[in-house]
This record gives sequence, structure tokens and C-alpha cells, in this order.
Amino acid sequence: MKKILVREAIGKPLFHDLTAILESGFKGVRFKRGHIVGEEDIPVLLSMGKDYVFIPEEGDTGIHEDDAGKALADVIASERVSRSGPTEGKFNFTAKGRGLFLLNREALLAINRVGDYTVSTIWDKMPVETDEKIASLRIVPLLTNREQVEAAVNIARTNAPVLHVEPYKPLKTGMLITGNEVYYGRIPDAFEAVLTPKIAAFGADYLGAVLCPDDSEFMENAILEFMERGAELILLTGGMSVDPDDITPSVIRRMSTTFCFQGVPMQPGNMLTMGKRGACTLVGVPGASMHSPVTSLDIFLPRLYAGLPVSREDAILLGEGSLTLSKTFRPASNT
Repeated sequence: MKKILVREAIGKPLFHDLTAILESGFKGVRFKRGHIVGEEDIPVLLSMGKDYVFIPEEGDTGIHEDDAGKALADVIASERVSRSGPTEGKFNFTAKGRGLFLLNREALLAINRVGDYTVSTIWDKMPVETDEKIASLRIVPLLTNREQVEAAVNIARTNAPVLHVEPYKPLKTGMLITGNEVYYGRIPDAFEAVLTPKIAAFGADYLGAVLCPDDSEFMENAILEFMERGAELILLTGGMSVDPDDITPSVIRRMSTTFCFQGVPMQPGNMLTMGKRGACTLVGVPGASMHSPVTSLDIFLPRLYAGLPVSREDAILLGEGSLTLSKTFRPASNT
């Protein structure tokens, strides 16, 4: 590329997009790459602080930012992700539908280590809405070398997809509302009203709620009855603290063919418990869910409805940053 005075650029194409920042607060592309500079453009360019501009010249080497970005943009995302650009050398990626954003974190790190490439994303395993922006990529200089482009593209292809949105599945979901105080009508239940909007946000096929006394056999039979109706997820509320008469975690342990964990390093919601019986997931809902808008439950529900397997290691890895869930996590929405 060649740097020339703006007046010498009349009749020549621009080498890259030129951005303007207006008094109105607008920031965006004023002249696109390839625009042929005309006499009328000179005052505008000067007002943008462009005494000089860059134009292509014969013998240019390297890959242009738009072409380098497109090479990676073509292979980095799944079919569940939309792409726009380039604008100012940048490509943006958005979700084609509601779901859980899944990021290949190791591949992202490797691409950003290549040199010149920068790919930024939202956090892995975050719920996203249709058309929500999930990632952006560009190279830093106007030109990069072919070896870097090939290296970044190879990483993305080998680890495809690096960016993906997994749609939610309408799991058949039931609830067990546990506690003598509710079962015998001493107090009204508060859990169902809190939990039904949460599961509705994922399109759950709600099978209803069953009130249970503090009786293990009663609860176990209720679980089996839900499973006979095809339940894929059962939420168990009440009896989740560490008191000796709180039996819900022990019921989940006994009924699980694969027990995942009891307790997570997250607040609020330390007492979340999870296990699987065949294809059905059993979740002990932490008591904090009744009064806190975001708890550990809200971290795991999107994963369950997206069909992701859950393990104890998944829970352990969430310890960092989980003391401030309400500041770092946005639950899925019905809207």
C-alpha cells in the first residue's frame, strides 16, 4: 500500500475502510475500502483528520485485513451462528436462535496466540437470544502474512466449531415440592411459582408438581411415577439444608444410577445437588432459589435444557467468580 496526500488520491481507490466520529456521537464507516476518491470527498477527508490516505499499489504483499478476517470467519462458527461484515475490517457473529453459547476455549486461545488475529467472545455456556452478538474478529494491522492466516484457519477447522449455539430442548419436567409444612397445608408452597417461569424460558414440557411429606419412600415413588410419564428432568425442592431431617439429597443419592454431586462452590446456591437415573436428571433445588433471582440453579438449567452432560468437575470449575453470580450471569428469558 502507498501513503499519499488526499489531493493526490482523487480518482484512486482507498485501501481500507475509513471511520468518522461525528458530533452526534456516531462512529462508523464513512468511506468503504475500494471507494474511488472524488473532488467532493476532499473536504470530508480533511475534516476527519485525514491529510494522507492509503491506496493499493502494485507489488503489495500480505493479506488484507478484510480477506484475512473472511478466511477465518468462513470456518470458525457452526450453522447456528450468523455472520456480518467486514466493517472496518471486523466480522461480527450473532445467534440464529435462542440457546446456549458453546465456545471451544482452547481453540480460541490458540487462534489469539497466532499473531495479528483477535477474536473476542462472550463467556462460554451463556444463554443467548436470537440475534444476540456472541463474538467478533479482526486482525490488528491492515496486512498480515499468509502463514498466520493459514495457521488460524487450520486451528479453527481442526477444532470446528469454535463458536456454536446449542438450541434448548423441551424436556419433560416435573417438580417434587417436599416438606410436611406444605404437604399438610400449614403454609402455602412458594417454590412452584418461582420455578415455573425459569423452566418455561427453555420451552419445558411441564408435567406439574407433586406435594410430598418428609418421607423418603413417598418421594421415591413420586420420582418413579414421573419417570413413567417420560420425565427427563425432575426438580426437588425443600429439605435441602444440612439438618438431619432434611432428606432430599439422600433421596437423590439413592435414586441415582449416576450421582453427580452434592453441594457446589457457588453462592447463593451452595446446596445444589444433582444425579441421574437413566436418562432422567434429578436436581435438588437450593433453598436460596426462593428469594435470590440468580443462584447456582440458573447456571445449570441452561446446560441441562441444551442437553449437555453435567459432572462434579463442571461444578468445581465454576468456583472462580461464582461469589457474585448476580453480577456476572444473566438468566434465560421468556421474551
